[in-house]
Amino acid sequence: MAMNLPSGRRGRRAPMAEINVTPLVDVMLVLLIIFMVTAPLLTAGVPVNLPDARAKALDQDHEPVQLSIDRQGRLFLGEDEIADAALPAKLEAIRAETGDQDPRQVFLRADRSLDYGRVMRVMGELNRAGLNRVSLVTVEGDR
Repeated sequence: MAMNLPSGRRGRRAPMAEINVTPLVDVMLVLLIIFMVTAPLLTAGVPVNLPDARAKALDQDHEPVQLSIDRQGRLFLGEDEIADAALPAKLEAIRAETGDQDPRQVFLRADRSLDYGRVMRVMGELNRAGLNRVSLVTVEGDR
């Protein structure tokens, strides 16, 4: 049986053939803890597997009402400018056309620089007239 005995020469040692794995294990445990803590934070929402649908778009009997407010705060019903005082009567007439069973869809387009209160007053008039199917029209992305 051979043993590694120190030789008579000083300063010269045999190369060490063992690997110290303790620092490696320490680093791996720290990384594991970091990943375990941050992984739940990376999920943005509830994972849902949505079903496929082959349904067509719903048919609408009436074209949606286009109500626009420009930068100056002027109201437009479709392409026609209307006064603020005339808005409730116009909305009541639109509501009377369709009745209570099938209220019309309203697309509200408002300039981004408008006062929030101005837009809310128009939405209040829509609600008062019974036109509750309101879609706020926006553009996709930043300008």
